Amino acid sequence: MASSCCGVKKQKLNNSMPSICNGSLQSGHSSYHKNGYSVVLPEMCYFCFDVLHGHLHNYELARAAPPFTNEAYPLFVTWKLGRERRLRGCIGTFSPTSLHSGLREYAVTSAMKDSRFDPITKEEFPKLHCSVSLLTHFEDAADYMDWELGAHGIRIEFINEKGHKKTATYLPEVAVEQGWDQIQTIDSLLRKGGFKGPITIEVRKSIRLTRYRSEKITIAYTDYVAQKQNGNA
Repeated sequence: MASSCCGVKKQKLNNSMPSICNGSLQSGHSSYHKNGYSVVLPEMCYFCFDVLHGHLHNYELARAAPPFTNEAYPLFVTWKLGRERRLRGCIGTFSPTSLHSGLREYAVTSAMKDSRFDPITKEEFPKLHCSVSLLTHFEDAADYMDWELGAHGIRIEFINEKGHKKTATYLPEVAVEQGWDQIQTIDSLLRKGGFKGPITIEVRKSIRLTRYRSEKITIAYTDYVAQKQNGNA
């Protein structure tokens, strides 16, 4: 199931509800890191640019196999805009997904169907930065503080004030980018997941937290164009 988890609009960390989309998540609790070496490659971002360009200009991208592994990983694709790197879309999945089909799907889904934003336009395409995140090393945390800022992404499960189980997640970079400490990050996630009541220490202690790591690479449109030109030289 697709989820949006890697960025937020500015939100107040109090009892008001932020305008952030929610999403139910599926998670495995095993390591998807392969033999200690990095799997994520610039070619994955180049491929996402190709896919989005084809979608925006209404042509079918050639189905030749991309030049990277087709192993299955939980993954997210993030699009940001301009020098300020303003978030324009971020959607992915916690279910291990074959990279060739997964990146093809989420390159478009994150650009066009993130409910927080309008779809990306042709005019914005030359200003984009693309990030691919492959999620690894899923571990059950001992408690809601058993994770490290900047090193771990976190996924929380909790029971809301109506007795319904809810989930929410942030990729590892989100808390650092927002300038949050651990408590602020947890409280933001509770609000993102739809918790509307007062956030007390008891509420935080009731959370089930899964921590994970991410291999991430980011490519700018200018790098994508340079790669295309070198490839055609």
